Amino acid sequence: MNWTRIGLVAGLLLGVAAAVGGFGAFAVTVLLGAIGLLVGRYLDGGIDLGELSGRARSVDRGSGGGR
Repeated sequence: MNWTRIGLVAGLLLGVAAAVGGFGAFAVTVLLGAIGLLVGRYLDGGIDLGELSGRARSVDRGSGGGR
């Protein structure tokens, strides 16, 4: 089992544990499951936070070109 699946399962279990009932509990479960999924994807290397913040490593914007 990889980090993505572990994160998703952990988030869903936390959501179920926090659930009281009704639509609010459903929304909490989905939110915590999504957070767990994102954390797992980050730990697996599937998400690069540098790309999300606009700081991609492969792009060099300040070198001045071909000097």
